[in-house]
Amino acid sequence: MSRAGRFPWQKLYDLLYGVYGECACPLRHDTPFQLLAAVMLSAQCRDERVNQVTEKLFAAAPDPKSMAALSVDEIAGFVHTCGLFRNKSENLHRCAELILERHNGIVPDTMEELTALPGIGRKSANVLLGNVFGKPGFPVDTHVNRVLNQLGAVDSVSPEKIEQAACAEIEPEKWCNFSHLLIQHGRRVCVARQPRCAGCVLRSICAGAKE
Repeated sequence: MSRAGRFPWQKLYDLLYGVYGECACPLRHDTPFQLLAAVMLSAQCRDERVNQVTEKLFAAAPDPKSMAALSVDEIAGFVHTCGLFRNKSENLHRCAELILERHNGIVPDTMEELTALPGIGRKSANVLLGNVFGKPGFPVDTHVNRVLNQLGAVDSVSPEKIEQAACAEIEPEKWCNFSHLLIQHGRRVCVARQPRCAGCVLRSICAGAKE
């Protein structure tokens, strides 16, 4: 549920942009497939850890063909420090196979096709759309969810409802960076356990700001 009628969404974007500017995806990648793999591995795992893991994984298997050639156990040997590594290894192997079988080795660039791949939900698909395909995409992760609820911009924990609310108020070409801005703010200032409200640039528009 959105509070869009009362909440100054554009001011939110502008204030965050004034602090963080244009943000880049923190997951290292050279190709759409590599970002797909990194996003899959990032579930319940810090980006820094994922980047450490993918440096070795991509040296051995940088594309769908080479990833599919590895066994699930071999992939697991690379990604075992990422958490949930067995499921991630199986999904990554099957993803590579399906990209070869269904898409001639090319990662698809539509929401429908991406979410048909194992281990790729709407959030992951939006990451790919916005960061490598130049298409509007607004990923809603835990930081985006928490920050927008804390601000009072939305009153829902449903990622899809939050995505709909934000995308109705912000220009499509800004969706990807808007998500990055909220993630940065959620990591640096509006942290989960103890938000740093005193020095927050969003205090003037935040319904949950604490003295």
